[in-house]
Amino acid sequence: MAKILVVEDNDTLREGIVQVIKRMGHDAIDAEDGKVGLERFKEDEPDLVISDLKMDKMDGMEMLDRIMGVNPDALVMIVTAFGSIEKAVDAMQKGAFDFLPKPFPPDLLRSKITRALERRDDRKRADRLARENEMLREDQGDGNTDLVGGSDIMEDVLNKILKIAPSDSTVHIYGESGTGKELVARAIHENSPRKNGPFIKVNCSALAESLLESELFGHEKGAFTGAHKQKLGRFELADGGTIFLDEIGDIAPSIQLKLLRVLQERQIERVGGENTIHIDVRVVTATNKDLKEEVSEGRFREDLFYRLHIIPIELPSLRERLDDVDPLVDHFLTKLRGRTNKKVGAVSPQAMHALKAYRWPGNVRELENVIEHAMVFAEGNTIEIDDLPPIITGKSDEDTLAIPGGDRPLPDILEDLERQLIVRAYRKAKGVKTETARILGIKPSALYYKLEKYGIVEPEG
Repeated sequence: MAKILVVEDNDTLREGIVQVIKRMGHDAIDAEDGKVGLERFKEDEPDLVISDLKMDKMDGMEMLDRIMGVNPDALVMIVTAFGSIEKAVDAMQKGAFDFLPKPFPPDLLRSKITRALERRDDRKRADRLARENEMLREDQGDGNTDLVGGSDIMEDVLNKILKIAPSDSTVHIYGESGTGKELVARAIHENSPRKNGPFIKVNCSALAESLLESELFGHEKGAFTGAHKQKLGRFELADGGTIFLDEIGDIAPSIQLKLLRVLQERQIERVGGENTIHIDVRVVTATNKDLKEEVSEGRFREDLFYRLHIIPIELPSLRERLDDVDPLVDHFLTKLRGRTNKKVGAVSPQAMHALKAYRWPGNVRELENVIEHAMVFAEGNTIEIDDLPPIITGKSDEDTLAIPGGDRPLPDILEDLERQLIVRAYRKAKGVKTETARILGIKPSALYYKLEKYGIVEPEG
């Protein structure tokens, strides 16, 4: 159903046009002159305007100019008397979509309205395609890696994906940053009946509350300062496919409530809008937080938790599946040859030992960054121990910390730096934990926890 504004100073003709519109199943708004018509246009934002050309107070041409100033994409159809074709042509040059010569039969009016609304739908499809292309461009080059590995724990994850994919159930993925949560979401989508539909992702932690609401649900023109045109939200863009909400544990309570409604009713309202939009979307979410703890602390709605937690998947950290380091390294050596312009095809035993001894707080994403670093510095066809970054080998300069590379969240970078400081102090204290704690200025109990967390072992020698 469309909203159509009729601006006509002839009461009989105006009512006749309104009746045709209503019989077509559309909503009609009417105005008796151009001045009122312009006010109604600003208030109601119709999909189509049908306006007479010659009217008192403000004629159709002036109203057209002002409408185009408000919204250059507005669809306006001019009604003109016989013999005024030149003016109709002038109106189309100024932005009118079409014209309707008087007198006209109802069938011609219906045909013109149908054509105009088809143009509206074409524009919406074009806007949607542009937004989907924007999403695809955002997805490229984000450092994500492939689901590679033959360990028992990863085989279990892959088997779960294949069982889950054919259903339409909501899935929640747990895992540390860099474990490949988005890849699991994509694998679920690509093995599902929705595989030919869009896959739209949203990083919920990357946007402020007000921006996230608009990004998820879209907004109407004029909904807030800077909203110069209507914007489709990512739920609309994902219609018929899958939406992946990453870092769902970071969303504000107000967004949690709106998301709960989406899951319950499968419908949304754009920011600043009144129309309910029905959507057909599969929802997959992910977080590196403990959502049960977030619920108990009052930071996450319990009813939303149970809506999201229908099918949970736990992704293991890389340090829990060190057997997968070998196949992952082989995969990255092949994947990164083009980017590094190197033909490195192997890793020396000493370098591989260092890779397996590292605890990988940044998980698979960090491993890819390390392999790319090593390939760039490798002088032959094999990565040697000295090609690896100091953070892996423990050979950092005593006064220098190695800043982790890649596009990684601040908490991950801080954990890497903390681990380096602890390893440095632990080696300086020759493995004496109380002395290590003293050097670091923390309690021994805190040190024991961090040694276990980072998998730091007794230093050699």
